[in-house]
Order: sequence, then C-alpha cells, then structure tokens
Amino acid sequence: MSSNSEKNIFKKFVNSNTGSGVVLFTCVILALTLANTGFFESLNNFISTQVGFKNASIDLRYSLDSWVNDGLMAIFFFLVGLEIKREIVDGQLSSPRQAALPILGAMGGAIVPALFYFGLNYNEPTHHGWGIPMATDIAFALVVVSLLGKNVPVSLKVFLAALAIIDDLLAILVIAIFYSTELHFIYLLYAGIIIAGLILLNRFGVKNIWLYIIPGLFVWYFFHHSGIHATIAGVIVAMCIPTKGKGTETPPSTRLEHSLGVPVNFLIIPIFAFVNTLIPLHSEMLGGLTEPLGLGIMLGLVVGKPIGITFTCWICIRLGLSNLPNQATWKHIFSIGLLAGIGFTMSIFISMLSFDENLLIEEAKLSVLLGSLTAGLLGSLFLWTLGRRNKQITQKSFN
Repeated sequence: MSSNSEKNIFKKFVNSNTGSGVVLFTCVILALTLANTGFFESLNNFISTQVGFKNASIDLRYSLDSWVNDGLMAIFFFLVGLEIKREIVDGQLSSPRQAALPILGAMGGAIVPALFYFGLNYNEPTHHGWGIPMATDIAFALVVVSLLGKNVPVSLKVFLAALAIIDDLLAILVIAIFYSTELHFIYLLYAGIIIAGLILLNRFGVKNIWLYIIPGLFVWYFFHHSGIHATIAGVIVAMCIPTKGKGTETPPSTRLEHSLGVPVNFLIIPIFAFVNTLIPLHSEMLGGLTEPLGLGIMLGLVVGKPIGITFTCWICIRLGLSNLPNQATWKHIFSIGLLAGIGFTMSIFISMLSFDENLLIEEAKLSVLLGSLTAGLLGSLFLWTLGRRNKQITQKSFN
C-alpha cells in the first residue's frame, strides 16, 4: 500500500464520525482490563503523581488525574461552549420554533432521570448524586447514530445533536450551581474583571484569538481557586469568542472549533476516559449495582431519559410550539431518548464531584458504564428496527 493511500485512510478515519468513538471505546476497554490486572497499582500511582510548580503567589502543582479532570477537560468544555454558541447564533437554536423541541426535550431528559435517582436515594447518603443520570454524551450518541447510517432520518440526527448540546449546557449549569465547593469571592472578582475585558474585546471587534486565549488561562486559574469548578471557565471564555470574521475571513470561533475537534475527540476525551475508567472490579462494588445508587443511575439513564424526552416533546408539539422532525414518528423520538441515555463523559465527571468516598465513586462509574451501554444498545436496536420496517414499506409501495 502506498504512503498516499495510508494517509488518505488515516485522514478519513480522523474525519469520520465513528473514528473518535472507536478510540474512546478502545480506551474504556483497555482501562477496565488493565485495572483488573497487576498493572493497576503502578498505573494508579502514576496518575497520582504531582506535576507542576508552586511559589509564594501561584500554586499550579496537581496530580496528573487532576490535570486531566480540571485542565484538559476545561478544553473539552471550551469546545462545547463554542458549539453551543454556534447553534445559538446560526444553528438549530437560532429561532424559537427550531429551538423549542430540543430545549424542552433536553429539560425533560434531565429532570426526569434526576427525579428517578432522587426518589430511590431519598434520605440515603448518596442523595447528592442526583445530577449523574442527567447528562448525555454527545460524542458517543452521535457515533451510534452515524453507525446506523440511513436507518436514521437526517432530521433526527440534527435533533439529537441540538438536544445533546442543550443537555451539555444544563449539565454545566448544574455543575456550576450545585457541585461547587465553598466560594472565594476575591478569585471570582478577578475572573469577572477578565471576562468583562474579553466581552469588551468582542464588542470592539478584536479578532486576534490569542487575546482571548491567554486571558482565558487566567480565568481558568481564578475559577480553579474560587470554588466553582475550573472547567466552567472553558464555557464562559468560549462565549466571548467572536463569531464573525473580517470580510470573508473565517470567524475566530469557527477556526478554534475546527482546530480543537480532532485533539479533543481523539486525545482529551480518550485520556479522560482511560484515567476515569481504571476501575478494579470487586464483589462489594458489584453489589452496589442493586442498591439505590446503582439503580438510580441505571434507571435514570435507561428509563428516565426516554420518558422525559418523549413526554416533554409531546407537550411541546401539543402546545403548537414546534413540529416533529421530518420523517420522524414518536417511536423515533423515544429511540433517540434512549440514545440520550448514553451518559458517559459528563455522568462520570459529575460522579467524581458528587462523592468523596472512593467506593461510591467507583460504583457510580460502573453504573454509568452499564446504564449507558444498555441505553445505547436498546436505542440502536429500536432505530435499526424502525429503519428496516420503513425500507420494507417503501419497497412494497414501489412494487
């Protein structure tokens, strides 16, 4: 095989919707495998290694897993912020009628799973984890839809993407409001002053990306010390990036989104997945799957998500606020609701913010993995079956 052919194959893989999903899935399997071998202790010691520097005024010395969860994931949240802003400015969220269905669907898909969890964990020490089953993993969900190909109408893919973006925004708000620690207002004030400066740069038409990125690093640092989770800084800075370029020039937000897509999907999220699914399985943890914590997460993702999304979409359409996506039925909406139950990245992230006890965090992560896998398989099966039936009906009508 020639080098050009190899380059083309690699380029297609990187640019495909399924490539990142394959890498992510591989990292999860590899982490779970290594965590249950003799390599676990050395890997765990490695990711606990302190890296960085500290002096009288600046403290940037954290463990490797903290750098992944607070540092690298801030870049992931920055990309999510760019995607949300794009959809609001010129996408599926740019008009009230377009936005109504995914917004209400995402709200129902967040509230109902949280209620499932809270109902099962009421008066339990694990009640604080109600935010875990609220989130949808946009990367995994869209990869599954892409693998189903023509069995899923294009309008449904667009609907799922918009719904997942709103879902991400809701998860970000939940993290900022309910999963932050004690607030230090002096650091918030410093961050606020810089953010105000970034907004002014945008208003005055400044397009130089680095004039936003470098101050954004300081916003991240101040957020990290303020008590609000540092990753939220990524979203806020992204909202300050200009969405218009000079003349025919590509807008800064678009350039950043294109530049970050590959490293985030093929490096940052897989590293996050590997570090946070190094879960050594043991009987005590497996028993937790049938306790309120595990049941709340799995039922929230597998049952609460599709019910919440379908019901709120039905209310939206009954009120005349929006319409069903083209070529879609209520069975399609329910199936998309199941795929939205793939909670992986955000759900694992919130799991780590919810509990201090390692056993509870491990039980929550395992429940997220099993719940997401079940929701993904059921959603895929339903959509594939609906696609096959529609093809058979179409063929009969032509005959």
